[in-house]
Amino acid sequence: MSQPSSTDERNDNKGSKPVTVSAVAAKDNTAPAPNSRPNSPTEPDETNKAVAYEKTNLPANADGSDANPVPGNGYLKLFTPRTLIGVGIAVVALALVAWAVFFGFASKDSGLIALQGNVDVRQVNLAFKVAGRIAEMKVDEGDKVEAGKIVASLDKSYFAEEVRLVRARVAAQTAVVARLENGSRPEEIAQARAFAAEREAATVLAEATLNRQQTLADRGVSPHQRHDEATSALGQAQAALKSAQETLKLVEIGPRREDIDAAKAQLEAENAALAQAERRLVDADLTAPGEGVVLTRVREPGAIVAAGETVYAVTIISPVWVRTYVAEPDLGAIRPGMAVDVLTDGGKSYRGKIGFISPVAEFTPKSVESRELRTSLVYRVRIVVDGETAGLLQGMPVTVTSTVTR
Repeated sequence: MSQPSSTDERNDNKGSKPVTVSAVAAKDNTAPAPNSRPNSPTEPDETNKAVAYEKTNLPANADGSDANPVPGNGYLKLFTPRTLIGVGIAVVALALVAWAVFFGFASKDSGLIALQGNVDVRQVNLAFKVAGRIAEMKVDEGDKVEAGKIVASLDKSYFAEEVRLVRARVAAQTAVVARLENGSRPEEIAQARAFAAEREAATVLAEATLNRQQTLADRGVSPHQRHDEATSALGQAQAALKSAQETLKLVEIGPRREDIDAAKAQLEAENAALAQAERRLVDADLTAPGEGVVLTRVREPGAIVAAGETVYAVTIISPVWVRTYVAEPDLGAIRPGMAVDVLTDGGKSYRGKIGFISPVAEFTPKSVESRELRTSLVYRVRIVVDGETAGLLQGMPVTVTSTVTR
């Protein structure tokens, strides 16, 4: 059997020019190393491993040459192992860049900022402002409440009685002030004048009696005891006359301004006590501070509670706030009132706006899944969600995005 020649021509069915193995050797100008081992018949050389040539079925040109010739009279096969690895790396890099752009973590030139945060937990403990016995609990756990809705009531009998008592004191003091301001009536003045005249007549009689007893005593007809009694009666009559005259003077002049002011001050104190009693009566009803949902019902009807003791735990659901944090490099790109998008992990999007930016820096809280270092200083930001908020539950992690101008 004859040995194959070194040229070993391989022809296609179209009659194209042959491609020889010697052409490969001619293309590779690198001589083999002196100590290299010759290739065995079953092992291809390194050149054949790196580059392989294959024939094409393209038609030949009119002059018999190949239509698209390449060096070595063959066509290079592009997808070598090294090429495939490079293409794979490029595809992965492009995918990472696309993901970063979508989630707002591309370069600052992208104009998109993304912040991680949570729906703010807003919970309040409802308690009575006054102590008493619970008469009624009107809502249960899970019930939705509106602002101002009465959720519980105390026994109001004690508070109602206190209101009636203070109202009576107010009425009495009001009459005192009115009497002082109006002054004395004509009838009172006439009565005071008549009493003063009576006291004056009694004094005249006492003086006459004393003079007569003095004359009788000088003659020795009347004992000195009668004289002393007449003297005492005159003194009493004079004192009564003076008192009646002073009373008449006061009635004619009227009350002093100081007395009127004191009476008015007392009336104001009674009115303040009435307002306080009425306030306690109103506080016997416990109302919801805003729209929310009852989380916990702590007490039951009949229980005696102190002022400030928790009766219900309610979570406020409107408005919905999102708490997030912004790093210092991005602080200048945001401002209060800026429109933002709030995106949940489920893919639902909500519209909102920045309502508050803290003026004080702080370290990133552990509860926030920040993509930056934990030790970075950040500023707290409050997002107010507008419109529909169904599906935003308190404590839910969200992503806040916005297009900014840097």
